[in-house]
Amino acid sequence: MTSPATAAQPQPRTPQHLRNRRRALAAASALLLGALTLTACGGSASGSDKNDGKGSSDAAAAKDASTLKITISAKDGSSNASINSTAVTAQGGRLTRVAMTEAQSGKAVTGALAADGLSWKPAQKLERGTQYKIMATGQDDKGRSATENSSFTTVYSKNSFIGTYTPDGGSTVGVGMPVSFSFDKPITDKKAVQSHITVTSSSGQQVVGHWFDGQRLDFRPQDYWKAGSKVTMKIALDGVQGAKGVYGVQSKTVTFTVGRNQVSTVDAKTQMMTVQQDGKTVKTIPVSTGSAEHTTYNGQMVISEKFTETRMNGATVNFGGEYDIKDVPHAMRLSTSGTFIHGNYWYKGNPFGNAGTSHGCVGLRDVQGAQGDTPAKWFFDHSLIGDVVTVKGSPDKTIAPDNGLNGWNMAWSAWQAGSAV
Repeated sequence: MTSPATAAQPQPRTPQHLRNRRRALAAASALLLGALTLTACGGSASGSDKNDGKGSSDAAAAKDASTLKITISAKDGSSNASINSTAVTAQGGRLTRVAMTEAQSGKAVTGALAADGLSWKPAQKLERGTQYKIMATGQDDKGRSATENSSFTTVYSKNSFIGTYTPDGGSTVGVGMPVSFSFDKPITDKKAVQSHITVTSSSGQQVVGHWFDGQRLDFRPQDYWKAGSKVTMKIALDGVQGAKGVYGVQSKTVTFTVGRNQVSTVDAKTQMMTVQQDGKTVKTIPVSTGSAEHTTYNGQMVISEKFTETRMNGATVNFGGEYDIKDVPHAMRLSTSGTFIHGNYWYKGNPFGNAGTSHGCVGLRDVQGAQGDTPAKWFFDHSLIGDVVTVKGSPDKTIAPDNGLNGWNMAWSAWQAGSAV
């Protein structure tokens, strides 16, 4: 049995033993310093690191990620998104599904996915001031999936402007028809707006825009359009700032055709109208222009509207209750202020070709009901929107260029001076 004294007896410490212990402590200190140095520079050297190798896993996942890039034109969180050009496109793969909804109602927005899977767009123009959501998914050429989301609001009515224009696309018009825009809000950056509207003609004629005020912009060539030419109007106002905080929303192309060249000349002194087509006289018609008290404007006037029958009330053009005729036949508007060339069945006697008796309009013989073979019906049937009616010999002044579509009464140099580009 070992005695307690023997069990507790310490081993003798030789000089060599002490030297070995000091070397061990120094080595341990060096290892600890190295470990601390590694931690400070780039992470723990210990196998018990809490990332558990996730850094390597993330790198591997990133390396194997889909190469498909999905782009939604309306940026997530945007508040002035276009109502026209919202779209989804794909690069490095194909779209497989796009779901678009109105955020509040959840109503689905129908759209069309291109056959090649590279794009998607809504089937209809979006509503202004409405929040939408889009979720787009697709795959790259290795079958790896990708998804993109966007929640956005389209531009509000108060923050957008629209230009109502004439003539309509697909129409056939006379040689005097200008392209005329009327904007629903005042435009302060006229250069930006005008530069995003281009009007060209197949005839090669130079076309210049002219601002009459902050809300009306007309385009025309120096001389009448060439008969038979095609005119193309490109409207690229979507997202264009027309005034502070006010943006355009239109994006479209409109084409119309110019018909035969018809210009009719009314001589207020002889009370006769000569109708010419392509430079040849095809008809001479007796007329009755304005009376001495209510003269007819001189100048080139463009037919802007046609009515088989219409009501003419003197009260609407500051003539009080002097007349109110509810069935004026074959009426064609020549000015905004109320000048028409129209049929007349109520005159007593035969003023046509003899005397001016109207309140400023140009009257032609007609019958009530707009039926029958009359001079007024012939002229109505042979006239287009955009045809020119020129009045000369009247004691009145020349009509203002902005009173109707009558910019032809402005010199070309003055017209050009009104352009913002």
